[in-house]
Amino acid sequence: MKRKMLAALLVCALCLPRANAVSAQGAVVMDADTGEVLFEQNADARLPMASTTKIMTALVALSEGNLDRIYTVKKAYTLVEGSSMYLREGEKISLRDTLYGLLLESGNDAALAIAGECGGLEAFVQKMNAKAAALGLKDTHFDNPNGLTSETHYTTARELAVIAAAAMQDPVFRQISGTQSYTSGDHVMHNHNRLLSMYDGAISGKTGYTKAAGRCLVSAAERNGRTLVAVTLNDPNDWNDHMEMLDASFAKYEEVMLHEAGKEIAMQRVFGGNIEDVPLLAQHTIKAYVLPGELDKIETVIYGDRICYAPIAKTALAGQVEYRLGGKALARDAVVYGAASLLLPEEKNIAERILERILGSS
Repeated sequence: MKRKMLAALLVCALCLPRANAVSAQGAVVMDADTGEVLFEQNADARLPMASTTKIMTALVALSEGNLDRIYTVKKAYTLVEGSSMYLREGEKISLRDTLYGLLLESGNDAALAIAGECGGLEAFVQKMNAKAAALGLKDTHFDNPNGLTSETHYTTARELAVIAAAAMQDPVFRQISGTQSYTSGDHVMHNHNRLLSMYDGAISGKTGYTKAAGRCLVSAAERNGRTLVAVTLNDPNDWNDHMEMLDASFAKYEEVMLHEAGKEIAMQRVFGGNIEDVPLLAQHTIKAYVLPGELDKIETVIYGDRICYAPIAKTALAGQVEYRLGGKALARDAVVYGAASLLLPEEKNIAERILERILGSS
């Protein structure tokens, strides 16, 4: 009987999902603004990353200048294997539209075109590696701008998350990578990132696959003012794993009150008025979502005139209060004057006082 009970318990245990485990060879979830790691699994293993490479390709291209420059497609750009946006030799297209082909259709031809038009392939790859070094990455190296298999083309889940977090700071990258579909001439492009329609709050990401790398996925999602980046490398169950990782990571944040409407934020010195010090009051109730321990790290910055002169009206706009965490704005609110300060009566000169006495005695 005891053996049967133990066997049944063992079967039940094996049927239970592994706590905090995903199917990926390497995985991580990172706060895009603070760099805080909320989940990791073999996050520092050097692995191929397939077309998630193109996040760095886009990041370098976005720093190169005029995205609306029109170029003529060279034959060399079209002679590449794998996924394509189907550029044609001799057609004219902008770098911006090529970026859509890079991030939505994962075009290997788009990657070659971008590299070729931004200094040439060899120089561009050098820029990719220089950018990785500037981000402090030690276990990332690029051999090409598209992610095709190469022995010395690799990253880690953790370092790919750092690259993605840096890309998320660029509004153009956010806009392009979060677009569901886009048309440029006869190029009709559709985003391969299914999480954009599957997951509440998904805003960006990049897919990737080669036989050597397996299924690779980077996703970004935003909830309650916090942005998370999730990365899986060689993960046959990537869509489900990303949703589970993101849900579990967002659940670690808790809502806190930063200030209530009407709270005194600071005192403002007023010159030339009947009241010298006027309180600055918060206009709205402001809450934020933070991780344990983050509340004490939040910095408060007040923007407004350093010197204020009367008259000022009660409830008039005085400036803004901003709460910052890790160098990034977490929340903002307007501040208003909590009292009025009226101009003092002008002091009369000697002649005016003499005239006033004369008139008063007559």
